[in-house]
Amino acid sequence: MPLISGTVSLMRDNTPLPPTPIERIVSSIGSTASLIVHTIAFLGFFVLSTVGIISWELMLLVLTTLVSLEAIYLAIFIQITVNRHTQSLREVEEDIDELTEDMDDIQEDLEEISEDIEEIQEDFEEMNEEEEEEDDGKPQKRISQAKALERLRRDVESVLADLEALKQGK
Repeated sequence: MPLISGTVSLMRDNTPLPPTPIERIVSSIGSTASLIVHTIAFLGFFVLSTVGIISWELMLLVLTTLVSLEAIYLAIFIQITVNRHTQSLREVEEDIDELTEDMDDIQEDLEEISEDIEEIQEDFEEMNEEEEEEDDGKPQKRISQAKALERLRRDVESVLADLEALKQGK
């Protein structure tokens, strides 16, 4: 299992970017294969020193230098990966902020539409009252208009409720 799991960067359209060479190095260092290679290398150096092929001082000097250099490069590679993911997170945060602003604008627009519908409904009711006073011969048309207006009002309320539910789920 890699040392840094879940290091998948995303493009603007949320498709994964291919891992960079540095990310592949960081992932391979944190793998079981890397552990085995390092263990074999250390054992090899100790065996070479024990057999007398290399002196202990030289072996310790070389191992210390190699381990120090490896640690330096790993720290740099990991920091590069962290910086890249931090930038990715900033972009996602900006996208979320934009979506939140868009949702707020849509909610304001829907509230205005709802107010307009209420005003239309009030005007319609006033017109119905005036028509009832003038003429009692067209009740069917008024009923269908009232039903249509009521359906429209319910639809707007439903959209407002859905929008509020979306806002709650962010």
